[in-house]
Amino acid sequence: MSAAPATPDATLDGAELARLDAVLRAQRAAFAARPFPTLAERRARLATLAAALRRYQDVLATAIDADFGGRSVFESKLADVVGPVLEINHARSHLRRWMRSRRRHTELVFATNSAYVMYQPKGVVGIIAPWNFPVYLALGPLVAALAAGNRAMIKMSEYTPRTTATVRAMLAEVFAEDEVAVFGGGVAVAEAFSALPFDHLVFTGSPAIGPRVMRAAAAHLTPVTLELGGKSPVLVAPGADLEAAARAVAHGKAFNSGQICVAPDYALVPETAVDAFAAAAERSFRSLYPSVAGNADYTGIVTARQHARILELIADARAKGATVTAAGDAGGDRRLPLYIVTGVNDSMRIAQEELFGPILPVIGYRTVADAVRYVAERPRPLALYPFGFGGSALNDLLANTHSGGVTVNDWGWHVFNHDLPFGGSGTSGMGTYHGEEGFRELSHQKAVFRRHRFFPVGLFYPPYGNWVQRLVVRFYLGKPPAPR
Repeated sequence: MSAAPATPDATLDGAELARLDAVLRAQRAAFAARPFPTLAERRARLATLAAALRRYQDVLATAIDADFGGRSVFESKLADVVGPVLEINHARSHLRRWMRSRRRHTELVFATNSAYVMYQPKGVVGIIAPWNFPVYLALGPLVAALAAGNRAMIKMSEYTPRTTATVRAMLAEVFAEDEVAVFGGGVAVAEAFSALPFDHLVFTGSPAIGPRVMRAAAAHLTPVTLELGGKSPVLVAPGADLEAAARAVAHGKAFNSGQICVAPDYALVPETAVDAFAAAAERSFRSLYPSVAGNADYTGIVTARQHARILELIADARAKGATVTAAGDAGGDRRLPLYIVTGVNDSMRIAQEELFGPILPVIGYRTVADAVRYVAERPRPLALYPFGFGGSALNDLLANTHSGGVTVNDWGWHVFNHDLPFGGSGTSGMGTYHGEEGFRELSHQKAVFRRHRFFPVGLFYPPYGNWVQRLVVRFYLGKPPAPR
């Protein structure tokens, strides 16, 4: 989401580049020697990972706090440690069923034979994780990869070097490098990593970088899963509880200081309720965070470049006629309050760019149909947050809008429920991870047809024209029409 560091570590990049091919070769060789780990082996790997996370929870939270220049320890533990542990627990509980081959029906003409789908590990999975939830977004795909029986190489962000070093040390304690390996480094390493001939590549990051990753993977026909973010809208129904909606949205914008791919990006509310909703959002933020400077419960913006970008977005909106209300005072430690923006128009950068920070544009609509049209005319978001819709109105809204996922009457919690798939739609991504869908995504779904020994398959051999062949064709296609 943000620009490259001003002083990239060229020494680190060189060391990481030198490791890439060697580690990939080692993982491929190890996979070839053990291409189908048993249920017990997969469960043991996942249990080992969960135990490591529990041991390292404080060290990880401290590292993330240092990388961000101030990040809520609770939020780090909840999202970056509890999140993957929940995913591991879910996978271990359901893995026996997921791994089981699934019977399929044969065509009638092949009756008495059998057909099934088996779920085979793909091999070596590459994982490119972003900086905003550096542990969860590295280890979430890793859980799916290990559950599916794969080995994995993880590229973490240059913006979180302390977290990368901690995750590397943690995983090295419990996995050999030919099972799981972690890489740091900057853009050069990321580009080389995405160009490796993986058996599958999972990328979480910005919509701007996603196509570049996909082009690099295409050189080897590597299948990709892309989770790309986007402008996730809040849609408040007429008559909805404004206070409850505003409090949930304010929390969504404040959690990790809005640096979340599924953060509410902007709010669509009835035009008569814009001012009331904006005021309620301000009150809610101030009640959650009476002050932001030095507040250990509130997270700072990850880099000075990102901090400057957010202030530039606010300045651009003001210059183009918006009203901006700060729900508190900014500190000198890159902690920014929530900025609520009304009077938004399409010429403003906040209407075009994914905000990825504590800015909340509030946009009025006349009818729900107008609001749905506003969402539909823009790139498909990663998430949609309807408030106050129920029954047929909610069903119609879900049917007539596209998004990667939905949380109703709140924000983001669909991502934290690991029996649900997580992924985007359109420009917000493709493919999924989490839960059973993640297991399927990182497995080859191999079709198997088994012919019964006495099945008379020779009846389909040439010379063609015997009565069985004529009967089959007539049964499925009918009598040919008479020539005209």
